[in-house]
Amino acid sequence: MHDGCSVVIATHNRAPELRDSLQHLYDLPERPAVLVVDNGSTDGTEGVCKQFGSRVQVLKLRRNIGAAARTIGAREADTPYVAFCDDDCYWAAGALERAAQLLNAHADVAVLNGRVLIGESGRPDPACDAMRGDAASARALPGVPIVYFMAGASVMRRAPFLDAGGYHQRYFIGAEESLLALDLAANGWKLWYCDDLIVRHRPSALNRDPETRRRLVLRNRLWTAWLRRSWGTAIGLLAQYARVARSDRIVRAALRDAIAGLPWVLRERAPIPPDLERRVRALDRALGL
Repeated sequence: MHDGCSVVIATHNRAPELRDSLQHLYDLPERPAVLVVDNGSTDGTEGVCKQFGSRVQVLKLRRNIGAAARTIGAREADTPYVAFCDDDCYWAAGALERAAQLLNAHADVAVLNGRVLIGESGRPDPACDAMRGDAASARALPGVPIVYFMAGASVMRRAPFLDAGGYHQRYFIGAEESLLALDLAANGWKLWYCDDLIVRHRPSALNRDPETRRRLVLRNRLWTAWLRRSWGTAIGLLAQYARVARSDRIVRAALRDAIAGLPWVLRERAPIPPDLERRVRALDRALGL
């Protein structure tokens, strides 16, 4: 296995955005290997990847499996660390080298979440501001301890990512990292937010259906609560959904979808340890969740 960090991108029918992201990654001084997992695209995505030669490997899937494609990419990677980004994102120069340095120096850290800057203005993603929180409380550390992270702006220690199972295939997309984050933390791994790991995001309008995305996010968050949180938290979130569902058709649809998955959810339920449940509950309160 080679040293350092490779990049994994899961994509579906966004060839123009992917080409731009690959060009930025190709030009990085770190010269990372890039693995593109093509979720059944029909728009010439494979041809775009071939333009970049041997430094970009494309793995063609017959159908769109969503976030689970990242797990396939990580299995194929030949580096101890894997940086994930979406097809409309790219890591800034120096970020991957810095991430590898941090992971080399801190063997108990499994996830580094970068700072996402959006569009030409480079405004910070609000999720990063929330993760950053009171950075002064972590002054002695190179990163801010977190529980949640952003799937498309993270650098992973490959072995614990795969040991935890990667991204659950039933989740598809939308809050897919919520389950993985809890599983990594329950396995004793630390997760950090790092301001100096920059990810550039130029949001694409292609293949974006806000209502479908919200429905999946809500469903997946409820599944994660039922799979890993205490029964009190899980039932409390269910009651919250039920109240809102009376006037919100997307919440109603998400609730129906989540309930349809109850048989497999109950089979796979494995609550996180009580001390982690208390930490996550405190963070949920701080974030207003």
